[in-house]
Amino acid sequence: MKKPAPSHFLIIVFLLVNSVVFAQKTIRIACVGNSITFGARLTHPEKNAYPAQLQQMLGDGYEVMNFGNSGKTVIKNCDRAYMATPTYEQALKSNPDIVFIKLGTNDSRLPYRLQIDSFIADYKTLVHSFQNLSTHPRIILLLPVTSYKADTALQTEQAIARLILPRIRQVAYDEKLELVDLHSITQDMPTTFPDSLHPSSLGQTILAKRLYEVVVNKTDKSSDIFKKIKEQITVSSYYGYECADFNFNGHKAKIVKPRRVAEGKPWIWNARFWNVEPQTEIALLDRGFHVVYCDVAELFGNAEAINTWNKFYDLLQKAGLSKTACLEGFSRGGIYAYNWAAQNPGKVACVYVDAPVLDVKSWPGGKGSAKGSAPEWEAFKKDYGYTSDEQAITFKGNPIDKIPQLVQGGYPMLHVVGDADSLVPVSENTAIFEKQVLALNGNITVIHKPGIGHHPHSLPNPAPIVDFILKATHKQVQFAAVSAPGSEYRFGNETDWWDNYNDIQHTLDSTGKLDVLLLGNSITQAIGHRRLEVKGAGTHAFDSALAAYKYGVAGIRGDRTQNLLWRVQHTDFSKADPEVVVVTIGVNNFKDDDANDVVAGILTVLKAIAVKLPRAKIILTGPLPAGNKATDEYRRKYQLVHQQIQQFVNNRNIFFSDPSGYLIDAGSGNLAGGCYRPDGIHLTDKGYIAWVGALQPMIKQVIGK
Repeated sequence: MKKPAPSHFLIIVFLLVNSVVFAQKTIRIACVGNSITFGARLTHPEKNAYPAQLQQMLGDGYEVMNFGNSGKTVIKNCDRAYMATPTYEQALKSNPDIVFIKLGTNDSRLPYRLQIDSFIADYKTLVHSFQNLSTHPRIILLLPVTSYKADTALQTEQAIARLILPRIRQVAYDEKLELVDLHSITQDMPTTFPDSLHPSSLGQTILAKRLYEVVVNKTDKSSDIFKKIKEQITVSSYYGYECADFNFNGHKAKIVKPRRVAEGKPWIWNARFWNVEPQTEIALLDRGFHVVYCDVAELFGNAEAINTWNKFYDLLQKAGLSKTACLEGFSRGGIYAYNWAAQNPGKVACVYVDAPVLDVKSWPGGKGSAKGSAPEWEAFKKDYGYTSDEQAITFKGNPIDKIPQLVQGGYPMLHVVGDADSLVPVSENTAIFEKQVLALNGNITVIHKPGIGHHPHSLPNPAPIVDFILKATHKQVQFAAVSAPGSEYRFGNETDWWDNYNDIQHTLDSTGKLDVLLLGNSITQAIGHRRLEVKGAGTHAFDSALAAYKYGVAGIRGDRTQNLLWRVQHTDFSKADPEVVVVTIGVNNFKDDDANDVVAGILTVLKAIAVKLPRAKIILTGPLPAGNKATDEYRRKYQLVHQQIQQFVNNRNIFFSDPSGYLIDAGSGNLAGGCYRPDGIHLTDKGYIAWVGALQPMIKQVIGK
């Protein structure tokens, strides 16, 4: 083979080098907003505001810039106009690839709301100014967070919902821009807003995580679904998204398309009651799901309804949507969804039903404790060819009659019910259904709303429902394994997470070479041995048991796997250089993460330690036993996590210390008496003696002395 001439060789090298540089191009993200974006009222706003938290989560390859300016408005002709600030000019000059715009909250207050008629035009001017940049950035509009203000002259929730949200959605619809609903995901959490308007550092974490999803989620750039509909369509706005209305074989049908389609083209199928409590659908549209509807009211899931839906499903398949549907059914929609699922198990990703009718004898029949509905009962009898009540009550086509078929489908089911529902009583529907599903080892979760009746459906903050659907469709981000600093501020000595992180670094540098380093959360932090926590509940027990070793403590209250992962990656361990690292983490993940996510998070921590401290031996404890009783949910997660993390042990550099024999009563399965505080998580003095009693022999074995 003839060698290339030197000049050709240099050109090839130049192209290769530049292709690598191009592949590693830093993505620049501009966060445009007001005081919430800036981080007002936060301790360490430069670290705790959502743009800063987003930067830490995204890591290398991204540059997140904060262009928040307190008190500013979209409206131009006023003394608070964002577009009149140097901050705005800086944002324009930042050459962004992505622009998040979070404005509108201040436009809802007096006197600025008196000029609300100019809001849409001014917002479009703002958008156009970024669209005209040479970088042609991806522009994403963020709906304002919830307000808990009571003064009607200020930024109240009513003013934001009535004046601001629909106008931002209109801008998104007109300009074909992405939307992210930060409003619904901040509902029902007033304690996260200390001054009723600005989110705390933990509230900022919620925003950062949502924007992280937006940035990293993969999309499908294939053709527009509307072009695949052969019927004549009419397009209108559905909360800022394009909705196609059309006639499908004599039935009203709708398809709403997201601005950017998620990879695999997932979709949710509304079975009944279009545009009722749509917050889950809106959240899924934000995430790239399609929303579809085909009206088969009031056929009560009979053969005609199933046949119509089968044909509608075929249309959606020809249009390219995912082969499996996420079924959503409110009230009687539960019958429609489950009856179709029973006949099409391989076409279902999950079922979410809300206050569902699962037995027509309960409703509309009124043959139990509920009143029922005479007109709908007659419609049901006609749908199934019954001429008398005596015939109708023998009906065996209810979801409650098809539980074995539904369980065999293998898909997860979620029910949201109001415990005070007298129209469709839980006791006659979901309670019976749930018991039988669980008896067959089916996958069902029930969310109860104490004191709530049949209405309102759904949840004000749909996050639990959305998370269920994302998990079922494999679209959920595993945040337990995403490196991120903590944002807790709940320390009695007026310090926050960053103060504690810095204190750990100072302590490690000051103490020097260690035999043992304990990594973890509040349970570890309470051992003491730091400037900010000299002594704790575990100090005496660990000092006594580990007297032969020089040990250090690096625990921070509230830390989850992702927070410890970040600390391992960013802490300088060179002076401490521990021989053994004890990892006790995961219990704080139990509230929001399932066992598999916690395991994934622990694995990332182990890998990070192996990179940062390649010569150190690791003693893996994982989370300590939690949940006072053997039947508690926390105990279930603990057991599942411990069953899985033992696979990481290799007896070379990772060892396992199982404290359950010391902290769980062998007879009852409950936590050992006197070892835990009432919360079933934190240890007493006796508990620390028990824990270190399990740990010390393993440390001795691993160190060899």
